[in-house]
Amino acid sequence: MNSLTLIEETLAKLRQLTEQQLLWFGWSRDLASPPEDLSNWSLTQPNHQGYLVWERGGKVQWFAQVLTIPPSLNDYSLAGLSLYLELTWWAQSAQVYVNSKLVTEGDLFDSSGRLLITPSAIPGDKFLISLRLVSPGHDIGALMQSRCIYEKAQDPGFMATQWSILSQYLQQFDPEKLPIIARHLATIDWSLLNQTAEFDAQLQRISNQLLPLATPLQQYQINLLGHAHLDLAWLWTVSETWRVAHNTFASVLSLQKRFPELTFGHTSAVLYQWIEEHHPDLFTAIQEQVKQGKWEILGGMWVEPEVNLVGGESLIRQLLYGQLYFREKFGNICTIAWLPDSFGFPSQLPQILQQAGINYFLTGKLHWNDTNKFPHGWFNWRSPDGTSILTLMLPPNLTGVMDTNPISMSNNAFNWFQQTNLTNSFWLPGVGDHGGGPSQEMLALYQRWSGSPFCPQLRFSTALNYLQQLPTHDLPTWSDELYLEFHRGCYTTHGEQKKLNRYSEGLMYEAELFMSVAQNVYSKRAPFPTLNYHNAKKHFCQEKIAQAWQEILFNQFHDILPGTSIPEVFTEAEFKWQQAREIGETILRESLEAIASHLLIPPSPHREAKPLVIFNSLNWSRSEVITITTPPGNWGIATLKGETLVTQQQTPEQLLFYSEAIPSVGYRLYWLYPLAQPTQSPNPIPTEY
Repeated sequence: MNSLTLIEETLAKLRQLTEQQLLWFGWSRDLASPPEDLSNWSLTQPNHQGYLVWERGGKVQWFAQVLTIPPSLNDYSLAGLSLYLELTWWAQSAQVYVNSKLVTEGDLFDSSGRLLITPSAIPGDKFLISLRLVSPGHDIGALMQSRCIYEKAQDPGFMATQWSILSQYLQQFDPEKLPIIARHLATIDWSLLNQTAEFDAQLQRISNQLLPLATPLQQYQINLLGHAHLDLAWLWTVSETWRVAHNTFASVLSLQKRFPELTFGHTSAVLYQWIEEHHPDLFTAIQEQVKQGKWEILGGMWVEPEVNLVGGESLIRQLLYGQLYFREKFGNICTIAWLPDSFGFPSQLPQILQQAGINYFLTGKLHWNDTNKFPHGWFNWRSPDGTSILTLMLPPNLTGVMDTNPISMSNNAFNWFQQTNLTNSFWLPGVGDHGGGPSQEMLALYQRWSGSPFCPQLRFSTALNYLQQLPTHDLPTWSDELYLEFHRGCYTTHGEQKKLNRYSEGLMYEAELFMSVAQNVYSKRAPFPTLNYHNAKKHFCQEKIAQAWQEILFNQFHDILPGTSIPEVFTEAEFKWQQAREIGETILRESLEAIASHLLIPPSPHREAKPLVIFNSLNWSRSEVITITTPPGNWGIATLKGETLVTQQQTPEQLLFYSEAIPSVGYRLYWLYPLAQPTQSPNPIPTEY
């Protein structure tokens, strides 16, 4: 038997002394309350993967069993040990009951639990464990893992995990020393199992003997920041997001009282704004934690947006309104852009981020690549103009669940070192996608492992403190977009969202441009006319512009604009598009009317002629086929010199003509006059020029 095989088999045997896989009885009809009698229930059989599965489509499945604490497992005494139940499910709803009392709930995203059943096991004690699970609408349901874990300060399972971390390290960096572990593990006297104290003592002696091998582990430092990725809309509507945000933030603040070392970071100005408006006490508590350095404001943007489909002005507005809000409410702008879940990133982004006060860009989405592994973890990302920004690839699975399992954290640290040659790594414990954040169980596990000499050093930090530890010289440079080899279909999904976004972006540009022109004209030459928006109050137009932009920015969230959410989300999005459109069109119309009303109109060359003003919002001169709506009848178009233009009656109320060049950010004046007989171009004017 080779050394690695002996190590793995011995560690597995040690875990079997304190770990117990569970068998379940099943019931496929819903119940009004947890069961008390399982006599009519059937014993379930796992599939080839070891999962207990049932049909898709929101179907209810109950699992239950009477858990009796045995005196020992494989002759190792369990008396006095703490008993935990560890579960992992794939269900849209999960409820766990102990003795008919609901002890925890979860869903597709909060998909695991580690529950304390008793702090001191008494052999023979019984616990009725019941699970009510509901399968997802789109997939089968599954109970993927269920086991009992018995623990004490230095139990065999704890020792096995310590030595597993050491073994993993040596496999990657010093494999010739694996036989040393194997030789020590081979000395375990299994005949002492029924003598708990003696058996534990020999494990401790072996641990002491292996300790010199573990010395290099202490050069690794894992920096932790609690996090809870929260999609503003995806498989749920925005109203659900507000509820989850409140619960997540309140949970973090509560945990920070019990675990003062916990630091937490979150993004999205719109979330904080909603909390401020609807839960001011909670918002005040967050502000205080920010001052204390325990809560980190991340992102610098209004939301975590899609950044490939939007225009550059939208990216700037995301940063403008996000940074303004954070500076006003928390005293500082953000220096870290945080987009862990957006679907790829354009090459111009570093230039825009840097000009908004951002020094670092963090994402983890390129771990999702389906073909090529992205080569860098810590690098300079360079825009075409030469601007660079320090960029970090976050750990995989950031948007799902990241627990404080010491093996997972250590393996990530070792892999990070292999990729970057950096001994400082970053870890973000918490439940994400649907919010949730770090749990009490995660933090308790952190405390248990934070002092182990067989585990890298663990400490809570902030993202900024971590990033400031990293070297900034001799880094690799990436001079291209960060293309995600996944989610490609989202660029042709829900085309109406893309169309509404592009129209809204163009509308708000024109509305703000001509609003500024109108304000400049009237501030210099005459008072504002009595207009709905312009005369409401000072700066009212600017406030409405910001309101409209913020509606647009919200709809640019990375699961709304790409079209990857449930249908109800797009119904809500339509309302926001409409609000932005009404504001933009009103400001644009009133601004153009205000400007036109102040123009000096020369004498008309035709009786009953009406002045027609064509505006150009572009920064260059523009010739265009113009479509105008006319009153009933026949109409002609003439220049100021009286020259008649060729026109084409598109419909009874729509007239087409080809305009001469209109100056950049300027206008051209024509005359619209009635004709006795219609005139038509011998060659129809194309509607697209």
